[in-house]
Parts: sequence; structure tokens; C-alpha cells
Amino acid sequence: MKAFRHLDGLVVPLDRPNVDTDAIIPKQFLKSIRRSGFGPNLFDEWRYLDHGEPGMDNSRRPVNPDFVLNEKRYQGAQILLGRENFGCGSSREHAPWALEDYGIRAIIAPSFADIFYNNCFKNGLLPIVLDEKIVDRLFREAFEEEGYRLLIDLDSQTVKTPSGEKLAFEVDAFRKHCLTEGLDDIGLTLIHRDEIRAFEAARKIEQPWLFNGNDK
Repeated sequence: MKAFRHLDGLVVPLDRPNVDTDAIIPKQFLKSIRRSGFGPNLFDEWRYLDHGEPGMDNSRRPVNPDFVLNEKRYQGAQILLGRENFGCGSSREHAPWALEDYGIRAIIAPSFADIFYNNCFKNGLLPIVLDEKIVDRLFREAFEEEGYRLLIDLDSQTVKTPSGEKLAFEVDAFRKHCLTEGLDDIGLTLIHRDEIRAFEAARKIEQPWLFNGNDK
């Protein structure tokens, strides 16, 4: 998992409340359990004018010119600005996979669905909750100023605007540690690899019948 400490990123404003995980990555793309390759189908039903299916050549598909991610000014955005209840719906982990694969590293919104919020941290994305009035102002600024960027500092837990204003946000200390160190659930387990190996070796000696002669 990519570590996250600081991000100076272009902002893309997605001005829709209650964005659900089926909109983030539609159900037909959930057949794969690989974490990569979902970016081209992020927001597929809004991004394209036809119906998408796995294996299609997205470069040949008709693009929706009215969808914000397709606007030239937002190409390369790493920070997604959203509305309330972002990531609602089913608990699919493919949603943060698709966002991360597209290039999004942080999402700012007034509120998130709980499971989506948790899944973001497990996949290297930083979900930031800010007051709705502040988010409204960020939307206005992002629409008005082309190339609008924000500087996110996870160490100090602040979002810095182009005017120099610093907006504080809260984040759980353990989740912050995992993000700054790039540790997902597997990474957290592997920190204790030596203790695990020692436990397995001792168990084979103390209770050899459990292994049925298998030394692996």
C-alpha cells in the first residue's frame, strides 16, 4: 500500500450527494479480485455514454462531455471533492480500488458511509470530513478557479487552501499511523513475521500431531 503523508493535488469537484459504490464502480466489473485495472471504469455509467462491460476498449467508447472527470481542466486530479454520504450503498472494496487506480489519493466530503470510509484507509486513500459550509466554499472556489489545488498534510492533519488558510481535520491515530507507514492489513501482520515463525516452530515441537508429518 502506498504511504500517505503529504499531497499537493489538483481538485476535481463531484457535486452530487449520496454517491453510492455502484456508481463508483458498477457491479459488472466486480468479477476480478485484483486491486488494479479498475481506474478506466471509475464512475463508468456517468463517464461514458454507452454501457460498459469488462474487456471493452475504453478509448473507443463515447465519452460523456458533461461529466466532470472528462473535463480537460480536471485531468490528473488527485483530490476528489464530494458531498454528503459519499460511498453509500454496498460494501464493495472495489470502490476505493477504482478511485486509487484512477489516481485519487484523498476525498473531502461532509460525511461518508461507514464501510466505505473504513475501506479507504485499508487501501491507501485518505477520506477527510470537513464541515458542510467549508465544503460548500471549496466547491465554489474549485469551480471558479481553474487549476485549483489543495495541500493536504496528514502529519499536521490540515488542508491548506491556495489563500493560505489551514483547515483542520480529525483522523484516528491508528489509521493515521497505517497510512503514513503504508501499512494495510497484510503489512500489519508481516511486521510480526518473526514472532509468527517462532510460534509455528514451537507449536510443531510441542504438538507435532497437529501437522500430520508435514514439515512445511
